[in-house]
Amino acid sequence: MTFPSDENLRGLISALANPQTRAAESTALAKRLGALDLIFLVRDPDLNILRPAPGFPQTLAGGPTWTELIGRCEIAGDFRITLAHPDVRHLEPTQAWVGADGTVLLLIGGDPGVPVSTLAENSDLLIALLRSEAREDAAVASARSAGDLTRRATALASSLDQARAHVAGNARALRDALSEAARLNRELRLLNETLEQRVQEEIADRMKAEEALRQAQKMEAIGQLTGGVAHDFNNLLTVIIGGLDNMARHLDAGPAARDEGRLRRGLDMATQSAERAATLTARLLAFSRRQALDPKPLQADRLVRDIGDLLRRTLGEQVSLELVASPGLWTALADPNELEQALLNLAVNARDAMPGGGKLTIETANVFLDDAYLSTVAEPVSAGQYVMVAVSDTGEGMDSETLSHVFEPFFTTKEIGKGTGLGLSQVYGFVRQSGGHVRVYSEVGQGTSAKLYLPRVHGDAAEPVASARRRDISLLRGTETVLLVEDDDDVRSYSSGVLRELGYQVIEASDASKALAALSHNPEVDLLFTDVVLPGGVHGGKLADEVRQRRPRIRVLFTSGYTRNAIVHNGRLDPGLQLITKPFTYEELAEHVRRALDTGEASGS
Repeated sequence: MTFPSDENLRGLISALANPQTRAAESTALAKRLGALDLIFLVRDPDLNILRPAPGFPQTLAGGPTWTELIGRCEIAGDFRITLAHPDVRHLEPTQAWVGADGTVLLLIGGDPGVPVSTLAENSDLLIALLRSEAREDAAVASARSAGDLTRRATALASSLDQARAHVAGNARALRDALSEAARLNRELRLLNETLEQRVQEEIADRMKAEEALRQAQKMEAIGQLTGGVAHDFNNLLTVIIGGLDNMARHLDAGPAARDEGRLRRGLDMATQSAERAATLTARLLAFSRRQALDPKPLQADRLVRDIGDLLRRTLGEQVSLELVASPGLWTALADPNELEQALLNLAVNARDAMPGGGKLTIETANVFLDDAYLSTVAEPVSAGQYVMVAVSDTGEGMDSETLSHVFEPFFTTKEIGKGTGLGLSQVYGFVRQSGGHVRVYSEVGQGTSAKLYLPRVHGDAAEPVASARRRDISLLRGTETVLLVEDDDDVRSYSSGVLRELGYQVIEASDASKALAALSHNPEVDLLFTDVVLPGGVHGGKLADEVRQRRPRIRVLFTSGYTRNAIVHNGRLDPGLQLITKPFTYEELAEHVRRALDTGEASGS
């Protein structure tokens, strides 16, 4: 593009002298200079405000960018800014120049080859003309306003004269009218009071109806939830009870008739169903955001890469897996185990949505969720920086109706027996409890993309923490004394049996008062292993505080299937506390007890 010299530029600018063609000429000049538009603003001397000069577009967008422009126009000189174009409403880079008299020249959009200051230097005659036209327009407007005011004042004076004559001639009639008006006002006031009462009664009736509707919807949701739980647990209990019954019958038959293979199959069936029941409970807790999360700084890229082999085995040969890392990815704050489970759930859903095969892509990125985006989100989410993990497939996709129910518990489009419908609800509960946000996009026949937004960690806390590896069971034995507090007899019997088998000395108690009594007679206690929820009004957290006051060096290990807020606040363990969730296995209990004794914090130690 060839740009004009100063002399030619003055000639082009002179074409703007005609107010009738000024808008078209200014646009043509701007495009010749490499911009989208050229606009002059002049300052109103009376109101001290900026407004487009006569003949220029009067539709400049307002908002924060306009406010910023006004603030920067107090000082003469040139600067750059972004403004919304008057026609397309897109934010465009803009060169701005402010003259000593307050005139503003804007070159909007594009990449102009002529600096705005040069354009301003060659526009001195046009600026003088524009200011003159603006003053003339203001004077004409003032004259018109003064004429209107004069006509209105004359009409008002005439009306006042007529009214004065009318009042003077009809004083008695006016007093009667005022008396009647007072009476009508009293009646109207009484009517308004009655109307207000009727409105209040109508509002109360409507609120009752809405409350009844909410209650019905809540009961329907509870019915759906309990029905789904009952259905799945009945199936699991059938297998567990059947397996145990099968084992009992073979044990009763005596050694000669005992079939070790069938005994092992019964044991495996019962164990697998119990593990599925535990998984179902964990998903319910995740959906209700009642699970105890242990968030740590983590690198999402590394976690995704580490579980890549597991995902490939899960997806099978018909589905290709692509992992897309993001250079410079921020550190996220989340429970790594729960994040792995969430990604596995999403991968299984994606695989089922691609029965004929397809492609699954897991990618990460740094994102910023701003107020504009969050205004479209129903649940409360804080604006800021997040680490995004997106799981996208090329499957069947979902319509808008199905998409609106994806996070509901026990909602599934799969055949009966093919899924619980808790996978996505678990993902939703985990991400929301972690302080993040989750969004699912889908189109029928195109595929689905689930995006998990995890909060970013700043500062020293951003250093990822290595996950602890399970140690050899032979190294998890001990001879210390454990005070076991559990109100459920069967759980207490099972736990004490495992601890004794591991070599520990065990003192049992069913509630806090018995535990404190046992503590006073057994000074050798090394570890308090207590349930969070205990009978008698003293929960495990209070019991631990009391025990540590009496014996500051005692370690503490909590256990619970449902923690409420006793030791878990906002879904996260209080710092320094250790928890093993129910149900737990022999190996898990051995590892947590040994870890609590070896690394657990003890007040005063």
